[in-house]
Parts: sequence; structure tokens; C-alpha cells
Amino acid sequence: MTTVRYFVGDVDASVSFYTKHLGFELRQQFGPNMAILNRGDLTLWLAGQHASASRPMPDGAVPEPGGWNRFVLEVTDLPTLVSALRDEGVSFRNAMVEGPGGRQILCLDPSGNVIELFEAARS
Repeated sequence: MTTVRYFVGDVDASVSFYTKHLGFELRQQFGPNMAILNRGDLTLWLAGQHASASRPMPDGAVPEPGGWNRFVLEVTDLPTLVSALRDEGVSFRNAMVEGPGGRQILCLDPSGNVIELFEAARS
């Protein structure tokens, strides 16, 4: 099992996004500060602006959402999923790309965190 923490601007909006669009289940929520979601062997911690993990570091740096680090969700029919997500207003950072290992695209959660959707090449 793997646990990933994402910093988010709005915990409720993020919980809605991950449960509605990407098949996560809400395990526990601590008001507007923190939520814990599960999808298979992945546990996702969503830390809001007032979560303890969002406190400034000793050098003054403040954790924030976004960037390029991401987790990968493996899917079976990427084009159909992308079409459905677009119809629901989900934003993407790029167009679907294909390589020897399969197809991928980067979608964004409401705070700008990246999720890679990946469909393995069929042999």
C-alpha cells in the first residue's frame, strides 16, 4: 500500500473531484483541514490550508498545491475516460500521448495537482 499527500486549496472540492471522477472512496474527513481517501492500494491524504502539514517550514517556505510530481492511475480505456472527464469539466495539462509502453495524459485536480492517467499497451 502506498500513501501520497497532496496539498489542496479546498478539501471539500478535492474530495468531490477524487470520489466523483477518479473512483476514490472517502475514508475519513477532518472538516476543511484534511481528508483521507482510498483507491485500491493507494491512500491519498488531502491537506488543506490549515492542516498541520501545511504550516510554514523553519525557512518560511509554505507547502502549496501543484507542481509536476504525481501519482499514476492505471485505466483500461483511456480515450473513453478522457472524453467523459472532459464532458464533466475536468482540466488537462496536455493532450494524450502514446509511446511503446502505452498511452497517458495528465489531468488536474481543483488545486492544480497532477494525476497521470495511464493505459498500458496491449500485447
